[in-house]
Amino acid sequence: MLQDKMKIAKTATEGLIILWSEKFFEKFRKVSDIVENFSKRHHHFSDAELGMALKRASYLTRKGKRGSYEYIQKHPYVEEEKNVKRK
Repeated sequence: MLQDKMKIAKTATEGLIILWSEKFFEKFRKVSDIVENFSKRHHHFSDAELGMALKRASYLTRKGKRGSYEYIQKHPYVEEEKNVKRK
């Protein structure tokens, strides 16, 4: 079943932002959980691309040892306001 407004990610970085906005990272997630979620959405990023995107995601933190990291959000996702007028 397709969602009405399925969000499409063209890069792993965009995909991680979508997952973050959907509160996927409220609890610790293994890389395998992330790959599985992307797979359900028909997104198939290379291991290198996903690894680099996870490393650069400033809104995520990780725990564990090399090869078995788990990721969690540093803070909740907040939509940026557009056209904000400042005085």
